[in-house]
Amino acid sequence: MKSMNLALARLLHGVVALAALAGIGLELAAAITGGAGVAPTHLERFVRLFSYFTIDANILIGGTSALLAFRPAHDGRLFRPLRLTAVLSIAVTGIVFHTVLTGLRELTPSGQLANFLLHTVTPVVAVLGWLLVGPRPRIDGGTIGLSVLLPLAWIVYTFARGAFVSWYPYPFMDVGALGFGRAVLNSAVVAVIFLAMAFGLRLLEKQLPSAPAA
Repeated sequence: MKSMNLALARLLHGVVALAALAGIGLELAAAITGGAGVAPTHLERFVRLFSYFTIDANILIGGTSALLAFRPAHDGRLFRPLRLTAVLSIAVTGIVFHTVLTGLRELTPSGQLANFLLHTVTPVVAVLGWLLVGPRPRIDGGTIGLSVLLPLAWIVYTFARGAFVSWYPYPFMDVGALGFGRAVLNSAVVAVIFLAMAFGLRLLEKQLPSAPAA
């Protein structure tokens, strides 16, 4: 039974890592071969690519999942908040995309595949993996507090950079179109959802068995 549990854990974490890597790879390949695109320069296109929360969330979940694929019970003081940040960020990525952002851009076939991997496959399998194979218990108040630091830093970075270059990765954060107050309010709503989900996972974790099971 233990070997089956570990095999399932490695499989699910491995699928998440590969899906995230493949999606990011497709986007990176498009940026390399596609020139500047709608950005003013080729360099700016790369900066914009890694300024998307979607890409950052997939990097986090891909990296932490890769570690767990090799060692399903991996743990550590730094790893715990990074893992919680990754799971919450990828869940928010999937939710926000499918409720607010879907269909806003016309995509190439490669872009459609990358979009599917980054916004659907990775979020769904990552959340399913957390539910089935954890690892848990891992969440306490301190872990939740640390888990919000990177998303908050991303929000500050996005608005600070946008003030200089007049570009925002998502329409609901576009200060030029919405005004600063509305854009900040929209971002605050997403931040509250993120925090509520963190406490929700903590409560849910108490009801679920330890994983991977011994």
